[in-house]
Amino acid sequence: MRADMQNLFMGIHMLYHAHTKDLTVRDMEPELERHGYKVGEREVKKELEHLTELNFLTAHGDEYSLTGTGIEEFKEIQMMLKELCGEVLEPVQKSEKERTEA
Repeated sequence: MRADMQNLFMGIHMLYHAHTKDLTVRDMEPELERHGYKVGEREVKKELEHLTELNFLTAHGDEYSLTGTGIEEFKEIQMMLKELCGEVLEPVQKSEKERTEA
């Protein structure tokens, strides 16, 4: 997966986890790796800082917590993902060109 796409998905995962508890780099790195992301401490810290710059998270020392803006963004993401999943998780059909060439 391209780095920009991975960062987008990582950010969504981080907002999800921040919805349940405060985040730390130390906790998020293994959690993201468990989901298949190939990340190190630097990448996790960079994404947490990016979400903080967007006002989705706020930093308290080593911990990051979800802001009101982050909660609203996460709710919008949930709605969009629900619709998107309904479309993109359908089996891929052959195109008309592929069917006629077969």
